[in-house]
Amino acid sequence: MRRWRLVLGGGEADGTGRDLRGADARMDAALAAVYEEGGREGGLGASAPRVARWLGDIRTYFPSTVVQVMQKDAIENLNLTRLLLEPEMLEAVEPDVHLVGTLLALNKVMPEQARESARALVRRVVAELERRLAQRTRAAVTGALDRSARTHRPKRAADIDWNRTIRANLRNYLPERDTVVPSRLVGYARRQRSVQREVVLCVDQSGSMAASVVYSSVFGAALASMRSLKTSLVVFDTAVVDLTDQAHDPVELLFGTQLGGGTDINRAVAYCQGLITRPADSIMVLISDLYEGGVRQELLRRVAAMTQAGVQVIVLLALSDEGAPFYDHENAAALAAMGVPAFACTPDAFPDLMAAAIERRDIARWAEHHAAVTG
Repeated sequence: MRRWRLVLGGGEADGTGRDLRGADARMDAALAAVYEEGGREGGLGASAPRVARWLGDIRTYFPSTVVQVMQKDAIENLNLTRLLLEPEMLEAVEPDVHLVGTLLALNKVMPEQARESARALVRRVVAELERRLAQRTRAAVTGALDRSARTHRPKRAADIDWNRTIRANLRNYLPERDTVVPSRLVGYARRQRSVQREVVLCVDQSGSMAASVVYSSVFGAALASMRSLKTSLVVFDTAVVDLTDQAHDPVELLFGTQLGGGTDINRAVAYCQGLITRPADSIMVLISDLYEGGVRQELLRRVAAMTQAGVQVIVLLALSDEGAPFYDHENAAALAAMGVPAFACTPDAFPDLMAAAIERRDIARWAEHHAAVTG
């Protein structure tokens, strides 16, 4: 009955007749401040001391994953964004990707005394994401580059691609011995030092894409650190900003973005098209919800021209863990009709996606398989 009382929230309609005391009562009050209209404790209002106490309470009674959800809901439902501009609040909150997105949106109006606290919080989140994702990305991409480089003189048995070798020698099949004689080997070449692929990350920085912008900065830094890739990182709203020279530092890169505003995808894709010098060896990843404020037909023609030139274009409707994204279904369908897959991708799946793109696997099939595995 105690647990039902905590779930139902009290009041005449909950039917439990149970009173809460001590820690249970404080836990119930922390929940009510956000999720009960008006809040029995008067909500959080715009009182910094009250918010500070509430932040302390939820960290005491709930695990960090729940704390992050409650913080996000409080910021959105109770309009607490103003309080995030105070250094004391930034030092008290539990850092996560959603909070970083909110701080980036407030970047231009943030008072100077809060800016360093905000940077420290963003740095903590980015460091954790890099620890979890960056090495996996570099390992997946390096392996894919090694596998995609073919040779007919593999130096070791471990370098032989047996599937391709068998297909290349089927005409040498000996029925009486039930054997294929491999007169020509197909194998993986050893790692090359020169640039093997051009990668362009084109990231929509409109407000709805906040989490995607955070993850893109981490992946952009990981890819930019690899000599075998020429990585460009471009962000856009109605303007286009090339942040490639900041890609080595995700924190500086994030503070170079400006979340919010309109969206001109066509203009951004036009800029990215101009960065590509080797279309057949290039991958452009457009990360956007596809709500186009520019010229839609010109965007579609431009993407079609890029794919015909050999560029592998992939559209990610979101790069986040936030579940099913909101996006322009008409534009997504138009791109799919011309062979450009458009789908959401989680950060954990992104390294394998890049490996699949480098190996020129069927990305649409990869996306279907990934959805089947994770759905």
